[in-house]
Amino acid sequence: MTRRLYTLLLYLLLPYIFFHLLWRSRRQPEYRHHLGERFGFYRGEPPARLIWLHAVSVGETRAAVPLVERLLARYPGHKVLLSHMTPTGRETGQQLFGERVMQCYLPYDFPFAARRFLRHFKPKVGLLMETEIWFNLVQSSRQAGVPLLLINARMSEKSAARYARFGSLCQESLQSLAAVAAQTDADAQRLARLGAPPVPVAGNIKFDVAVPQESIDMGHSLHARFGAERPVLLAASTREGEEALIFQALSAAGIPDLLTVIVPRHPQRFDSVAEMLVQRGIRFQRRSQNQPVAPETQVVLGDSMGEMFAYYAACDVAFIGGSLLPLGGQNLIEAAALGKPVLLGPHTFNFTQASELAIQAGAALRVGSAEELIQTAESLLRAPEKIRAMSAAALAFAGRHRGATERLMTLIEPFMAEEEPNPVIPTMAGSQEFRSLS
Repeated sequence: MTRRLYTLLLYLLLPYIFFHLLWRSRRQPEYRHHLGERFGFYRGEPPARLIWLHAVSVGETRAAVPLVERLLARYPGHKVLLSHMTPTGRETGQQLFGERVMQCYLPYDFPFAARRFLRHFKPKVGLLMETEIWFNLVQSSRQAGVPLLLINARMSEKSAARYARFGSLCQESLQSLAAVAAQTDADAQRLARLGAPPVPVAGNIKFDVAVPQESIDMGHSLHARFGAERPVLLAASTREGEEALIFQALSAAGIPDLLTVIVPRHPQRFDSVAEMLVQRGIRFQRRSQNQPVAPETQVVLGDSMGEMFAYYAACDVAFIGGSLLPLGGQNLIEAAALGKPVLLGPHTFNFTQASELAIQAGAALRVGSAEELIQTAESLLRAPEKIRAMSAAALAFAGRHRGATERLMTLIEPFMAEEEPNPVIPTMAGSQEFRSLS
């Protein structure tokens, strides 16, 4: 596909884009805010020295925390700009960093919008997180002389097949990036097949997450409210369709005293999950009510933002959502960092290597269905020695794979030099700092 045809298709989709924003705003009014930014129109005068990092939504924003903290410490004369595509990502960034960073929406990939974004902010360097290859943005950055790096890159087979449809356009964009650093060997190989130059493997910065002490303290407080003697199963970041399966399996199992805490991935679904609980006659309380949990309560609906660490700290066993249905799964590393036994469904293609390594390390178990999930959770909760063993394995697993942030800082540093027209980029062959997770 040529760039002209790609851009023409974008313009043809313009009416749909407005309809999409309007439709999403029915549940999240925030989608109607800052509309100009989505087309490259920004207010105010940005600082002269700026590092730009793009984190699409909540997961990428939370993953970026170790890197943002290191950038702020290493380059105090620069401001960090966080760009997002979703209101929840923007809200998460505000909760995590407050006024220490700037925030905006990255515009849609229209050439005029990408150029306006770059002319307004004039970043020293741009960092794209995970799987964000915007063809016109890459080309505009190259023309503007802004080095653009794809970092913490992951490329599932599904995403690789989608990008492969763009053929030479994808190859051109990958080769126009200033540097690429993959999470795993498999990610690097898929990127290479799409046309990227040799890709170093830096690991996954999500392993470098530092658990805030206040989240641990909040978790202990939550556990006391749940009932200190009650076993707690956390279903974290569940996706649409999974809650119904879990509720059905819970009702069939009828485990005495079990408290299930369910935290939907997307906040706009909090109310619909609450309605589902009402319809099924399941006794539940909302976290937002901020009340002690009654002994007869079966489910706590985690309808709060920014408290996932606290939920993990408060549970005995954690199931990672998005994995019961073919959705690819969510991040298991935060649960492991808190030493929680992890249960995964059959579909973890978004985190293939991390999931397999966690299972091999004894930190996680895979289940094939919601029924098996509840049965396995019950078995673990009846065996404290198994929970202790998995907890120790989870902490060891999380600690073993730290260090990606420092490797990425090494990759970024040449582009931050004041006079460095042709920075030397570390390669897999040339630096022992970049290595596989395996």
